Amino acid sequence: MIRTKSVIAAAVLLTVPSLAHADIDTAASHAIIYDYDTGDVLFCKDCDQQMTPSSMSKLMTVELLLQRLKDGRLKPTDTMHVSEDAWRQGQKDNESKMWVQINSDISIDDLLKGIIVQSGGDACIVVADSISGSESAFAELENKRAKELGLTNSHFANATGMPDEGQLMSARDLAMLSAHIIREYPQYYSYFAIKDFTWSNIKQGNRNELLYENVGVDGLKTGHTEAGGYGMVTSALRGGRRLIVVVNGLDKMKTRAEESRHLLDAGYRDFKRYDLVAANGQVGSADVWGGTQDTVALRVKDPVAVTMAQDSRPDMKVTLRYQGPVKAPVAEGAQVGTLTVSVPNKPDTIVPVYAAQAVSSSGILGKFVLGVQTLLGRKAS
Repeated sequence: MIRTKSVIAAAVLLTVPSLAHADIDTAASHAIIYDYDTGDVLFCKDCDQQMTPSSMSKLMTVELLLQRLKDGRLKPTDTMHVSEDAWRQGQKDNESKMWVQINSDISIDDLLKGIIVQSGGDACIVVADSISGSESAFAELENKRAKELGLTNSHFANATGMPDEGQLMSARDLAMLSAHIIREYPQYYSYFAIKDFTWSNIKQGNRNELLYENVGVDGLKTGHTEAGGYGMVTSALRGGRRLIVVVNGLDKMKTRAEESRHLLDAGYRDFKRYDLVAANGQVGSADVWGGTQDTVALRVKDPVAVTMAQDSRPDMKVTLRYQGPVKAPVAEGAQVGTLTVSVPNKPDTIVPVYAAQAVSSSGILGKFVLGVQTLLGRKAS
């Protein structure tokens, strides 16, 4: 039979305020506030709807480059050749550019800065040509990588973010991609905070206006096209807590900075992270049948935390579930059940729980005694 226990719920309810929707709004047509550590979505405005991501989609071009640096296929000092196609991209009036020179060779380290700081579409073509041979082949690689990363509302047609029917991303996908980059490539994440970069004797400033303010912002990418409006992916670290904000569809560069700051402030002000269980923490016990002991302690492997609105009213519930009694022998580390964290207005968080220690079988004599006890119990009933 399935057994449920509110093992830690009583303690949690005494100390954790319950959840209600915070009163947040934005002029952006698409927006999300994403908690980096827990993966919780604190605010969503059409955040799963596909949109024109403009240059924010260059984060996928950057990710594919960083992936190859991490696994050793490329080194920062390796160079990539500037084709005529890449150079011509730099001649377009409606595209940001690094100002690459035709038939030159540029180090990967400089290309990264040209894409991240200067939003160089020409630098993106250099990368696409060098990795895949053409931009169309690179787009296929982007789509494959998007599936691997679980970006379910993204599709790529180019490396630059130039308007195209097939160039689509959601705000949630951009937040998830940003979190992945921060987590997997920490040695390169500092590039997103670089305020200016000079190439071909042309100095360009980072278009992320919040980098110049003392608000904890250290990345990531801006975007603008007529089709998509003004957008920005922003990440900030305050008090050891990181939030990621995505906005898009705004009418001015100034407005995208204002809306991003507004959502960051709301995320830090109205929401708080609650650490419920530490890594390897015990969450209760399960009854054991036929073992050398009657119960087995249960633990989680990873920390269990949830971010919720501080002024919420309905109660959060934490419930331990397992199929029991658990039949011995029980191996240490075997999954026994799940811990479910239920918060109103959010999907349940379901975490596997494991046996904290091994429980041996009680042997033939023990099984005989248990059999007799079970038989007597049935007769008595």
